[in-house]
Amino acid sequence: MTAPAQRLLAEALGTALLLAIVVGSGHMGETLAQGNAAVALLANSTATGLGLWWLIVLCGPVSGAHFNPVVSLAMALRRELAWRTAGAYVAAQFAGALAGVVLAHAMFGLDPIALSQHTRSGVGQWLSEAVATAGLLLTILLGRRSAPGAVPALVAAYIAAAYWFTASTAFANPAVTLARAFTPTFAGIRLTDVPGFVLAQGLGAGLALVLARGLATAHPADATVSASRPSG
Repeated sequence: MTAPAQRLLAEALGTALLLAIVVGSGHMGETLAQGNAAVALLANSTATGLGLWWLIVLCGPVSGAHFNPVVSLAMALRRELAWRTAGAYVAAQFAGALAGVVLAHAMFGLDPIALSQHTRSGVGQWLSEAVATAGLLLTILLGRRSAPGAVPALVAAYIAAAYWFTASTAFANPAVTLARAFTPTFAGIRLTDVPGFVLAQGLGAGLALVLARGLATAHPADATVSASRPSG
């Protein structure tokens, strides 16, 4: 298999497994929690965080482990990824995300595809998605500078935390958002609510790129000197 094909396979497979983890753990958590939404969310966020860590470590050396159109397009805008490659990544991510939902449904004996009726709309939800996406991109972009080897753990920890501090439970990913419209489980979102989430994610990504550029202008040595200089 050629290197470009390997990268696309890693993106499709990684995104598929991510969705299988998100949807499967959400359904399992909701079933076992017997109506306790906090326990279901704890199960869902823990499984997603651990799964992301595992997937990024395994697929990172192959494709960069984006699993997210926002990440791929951000890398293209930063000229770290060719636009043609970014487009192929995005297509693989959307296809993989839908396959992951079907896989999760198959494991739990559910219909392969079913539209969600879970309402996720409103200013608070949209703001949450902008914050979640901005935070995710900043974690990746700044983490690569400060602690490259820790990026998988940083991303996993951020998403697990963002499940709890955002009203939307931090989708932060257009491919994940669209795919979750086709599951009636705990992780679902109404198809009519998807555009608002995706728009908010795009705005959050734009903010993250601006902030990352601003923070990159400061030389680490200057910050160290300023921090060590006595006040007064």
